Amino acid sequence: MARTTSFKLVLRLVFVTTLLLPQIVCAAQLNFQSDTILRLLERDTATEESAAVLPIYQYIQLDIDNPDEPGLAFHLYGWGRWDTADNDYYDDSTAGELLYSYLEYSGEQAHFNARLGRQYIFEGVTNDSIDGIRVRSDLGKYFSGSVFAGLPVAYSGENGRDGDSIYGGRLANHTSWYDLGVSYQTVESDSDDAGEKAGTDISVYLPLGIGLYGRSIYNVDTEDISEHSYELRFGLGPVAVRPFFQQFDYDDYFGDSTTGINPFAMLAGTEEKLTVAGAELSLPVGDSLVLVATYKNYDYDVFHDSSQYHALQATWTSEENNQIGGEAGVMSGDAAENRYYLLRAFGYWQSLPEALPLGFLSGEVVYVDYDQPIYEEDSSLFISLGCGKKFMEDALSVKLSADYSIDPYFDEDIQGMLTLSYRFSNEF
Repeated sequence: MARTTSFKLVLRLVFVTTLLLPQIVCAAQLNFQSDTILRLLERDTATEESAAVLPIYQYIQLDIDNPDEPGLAFHLYGWGRWDTADNDYYDDSTAGELLYSYLEYSGEQAHFNARLGRQYIFEGVTNDSIDGIRVRSDLGKYFSGSVFAGLPVAYSGENGRDGDSIYGGRLANHTSWYDLGVSYQTVESDSDDAGEKAGTDISVYLPLGIGLYGRSIYNVDTEDISEHSYELRFGLGPVAVRPFFQQFDYDDYFGDSTTGINPFAMLAGTEEKLTVAGAELSLPVGDSLVLVATYKNYDYDVFHDSSQYHALQATWTSEENNQIGGEAGVMSGDAAENRYYLLRAFGYWQSLPEALPLGFLSGEVVYVDYDQPIYEEDSSLFISLGCGKKFMEDALSVKLSADYSIDPYFDEDIQGMLTLSYRFSNEF
């Protein structure tokens, strides 16, 4: 019963907010979206092999605001799940979650913005969900700042919320051609340090359409750099070029006390360092076709593996938003699992004959051929097919899809999914 509490809270918040907020928000727009998803799959459980799993997911999103005027707004998004098969497949996972629910106020001066409630913070070194407050504002002509404080949502299931906290902020200096920020964040769980980091981020807008973007993050606990991520964007005639560089030190990237919530915490202590470098080139051909060439080089220090991925993708898009494309790629690496050929084809088509009672058809096929067998399998295959139609003046859409996959790591798998999406908007 406790696992459904979060989603029941979502429904109550939707009801109460819809009644009360219109009384204090003038000339606002209400947008409501409901997505109901029925999935069909087969999995091994603790008590049964190849058991049927039939979950129903319900997603609810509500926005009440006036995007053209400053003032008060409200935003909410959450989901819940009901396991109709009533087996033990989901016993160790939550049955619902409030992803965000916050009041927001935007001021007329200095780009002032304040949020109160459950929200996602993505600024500088911070990439976390919190229950708390965030305030952002200009600080004169060339500076801006933001601060936040509250409870980290990820730690709510770890021995309660006593002694939990998260706070930080970002200070930025900016002009018309650059934005340079410094940021900081610290987290405590049960009054113990659960991670402290600082960093810099930069965006540079140079003449001729040249841009530089990136960030570096410093782990205060381990006293070393955990991440560098940078990319450059520029044009060579009609070709858009995007070279990039990333480096992750696993000990510093995962090296904190978040082992209770971080699924990759076991990588800390491996002394591994991953470096990724490469480039992407995009060339439009006419008004409908885009060609993309990609090169990525992966280097692992401890694993002593170097892999190179080369790929070419072509995508054709019509004026009616029909789309057909394909990709061919080659991975060349020292390890057997990093030597393969990849072929991918995909399409989305909505200009269908009137005799066909569908609004669109979609499909995707991915085939991978390995240089050497992995667990006695030398290839993998993924196939996805979908169709759908809209009703009630496009307010209701129905989508049906089926996926099939087989690869060296899993037996063949078939999944089905039915999605009902309803959208409602109203001004008051």
